[in-house]
Amino acid sequence: MTVSKAATINAAKASRPARKQPADAATESTALQLGELSEHLGYALKRAQLKIFEDFLRCVAPLQLTPAQFSVLLLLDKNPGRNQTEIANTLGILRPNFVAMLDGLESRDLCARIKLVAAKHEARLNELLGPANRAALQALLATIAKEF
Repeated sequence: MTVSKAATINAAKASRPARKQPADAATESTALQLGELSEHLGYALKRAQLKIFEDFLRCVAPLQLTPAQFSVLLLLDKNPGRNQTEIANTLGILRPNFVAMLDGLESRDLCARIKLVAAKHEARLNELLGPANRAALQALLATIAKEF
């Protein structure tokens, strides 16, 4: 299976030394002021999502899975016999993209390994948040996803 184009580009960028822009030297010691942006819930959610995905991608790198492939495998494992449309709709994946993804995953048996990877990733989040805060955050995010 090939790694996604974005993952390949990100890996290439990560292996290169960072280049400083001329303006960076002058502002290096002064943090950028976010102003009212720091109060926008969507901004905070996106920043948190990016950090969580960075950790997740490090965890699944040996398996060469994207987050979407990971989600598909877990849903297929818990829902044997369900049709492709139901799985694709649940994850918000367009049907043609889903079919291509399934073709790539067809010959791979990764469920046990991805569950171990997920446990490792989730354990880090649990350690950071604590069980009560994690449960509260999960409930709040579910409310937003369902009601907003």
